[in-house]
Amino acid sequence: MTAASPPASPHDAPLASPPADRRRWLALAVVMTASFMDLVDVTIVNIAMPSIQRDIGASFSVLQWLSEGYALAFAIGLITGGRLGDIYGRKKIFLLGIGGFTLASMLCGVVSDPQLLVAARVLQGLMGALMVPQVLSIIHVTFPAHERGKVFGMFGAVVGLGAVSGPLLGALLTQWNILGLEWRPIFLINLPVGIAGLILGRRFIVESKAPKALKLDLVGMVLASVALLMLLYPLTQGREHDWPLWGFVSMAGSLPMFVAFVAYERHKTRKDGSPLVELSLFKVKSFAGGVGVQLAFGVTTGIFFMVWTMYMQIGLGWSALRAGLTGIPFSVAVSTAAGMSVQKLVPRFGRKVLQAGALVMAAGVLIYIWEADHYGADIASWQMALPLIVMGAGMGLVVSPITDAILSEVPREHAGSASGLINTTMQLGNAVGLGLVSVAFFSVVDDSDPRREALADIFGSAFVNAMWWVAAGLAVVFALMFLLPKRKVAEAVPDADAGVELGKTTERAAV
Repeated sequence: MTAASPPASPHDAPLASPPADRRRWLALAVVMTASFMDLVDVTIVNIAMPSIQRDIGASFSVLQWLSEGYALAFAIGLITGGRLGDIYGRKKIFLLGIGGFTLASMLCGVVSDPQLLVAARVLQGLMGALMVPQVLSIIHVTFPAHERGKVFGMFGAVVGLGAVSGPLLGALLTQWNILGLEWRPIFLINLPVGIAGLILGRRFIVESKAPKALKLDLVGMVLASVALLMLLYPLTQGREHDWPLWGFVSMAGSLPMFVAFVAYERHKTRKDGSPLVELSLFKVKSFAGGVGVQLAFGVTTGIFFMVWTMYMQIGLGWSALRAGLTGIPFSVAVSTAAGMSVQKLVPRFGRKVLQAGALVMAAGVLIYIWEADHYGADIASWQMALPLIVMGAGMGLVVSPITDAILSEVPREHAGSASGLINTTMQLGNAVGLGLVSVAFFSVVDDSDPRREALADIFGSAFVNAMWWVAAGLAVVFALMFLLPKRKVAEAVPDADAGVELGKTTERAAV
């Protein structure tokens, strides 16, 4: 993704150098609200999935695609979305993104066909990919340097609030069943927020562009999209069709498509120096290993959050509100550990903190496996608190410092592209993890006999099986972390522009 550039033209002049100009704070409120809306929407859907399944008869693969389609569309469109803002204007693309996101939210809230709901979620992801990359770029050109520290601190608080609020807000809206709409308010709530953002953003955000923006790589985007769909579609749908031959052919065919993508990116680099992915970055061992960490961590979390929801609501029969409240200790632990990790632990102990985080999270997974197996259908919310707190603490030790660790040996001129690629990789890993739920979780459900086993026991066994996959993923994360530098050896993000890109990555990693 192209980083925001320093003011070099009237377009890039800061909006509010004079302290008396209050419009910059209204612009800040608009972009922060939009970012909060996106972050909540990432997590709010999971808690409402059982209600969606009952209401419109959605299959389990459709439920997977509600999250996977969003994550995949967001990941694929993310780099291009950032570049569009640099080329055509960040305000213009931001307004296009928030308008499209609002429209897609309305479609999600009114459709009754499962396939149309998935299509609307994909549209949401694409519009989010236009909206989100502009947020920190707009903040950068709106506020003078001496105010940005305070502003980014406020932004971090909003990110944390969004991560905690999503599941609880989704649970409340579903449980209240407003006007008999059941799960639909989780999407419809975006309408007044999005409309207000459009009106206020049009008035208070000042346009800015990058003076030397790279060109779009639409061919690279198409090749990457096709390769990923060839891999993920049969992985998600194959179970419902009894794993047909075409699915294995498609997954095998994704490999040469990825090879074609790499070949084209090399050609694009030689042609005009503006590929979708800067392949030279992978010559840096710590960056290549760090991308592997992000991919494995994304796969791991993608599996966990999906099966956790299914286990509690469908297997144990808990209400959406009870499931949402059960997750609060996890969210609080993530936020607390993340602050300690960045401020106190990483500066002193370096890479060991991240590796400890992976091990602590794995310990939480093992405790959860023991409890789910030991207590079975009688497990209570308070008994889940211990493994969730341990898992949350481990995740918090990883998510905040990981980006800086990966970037620490990347050349300064590539910091923006590198951080954008890290973000995209995390989202792609999440999409792959959601696809693997078919194998890790639903394969156990399919092999069970509901005439002999209670639903809670079936889903409990499936949850335990999937959690072993999560534990294995964390072992891979821990091993790949040895490729990261022991200490932060250089300032890979020395200027405000690369800092904008780093912030974009940290924003999404928080959830």
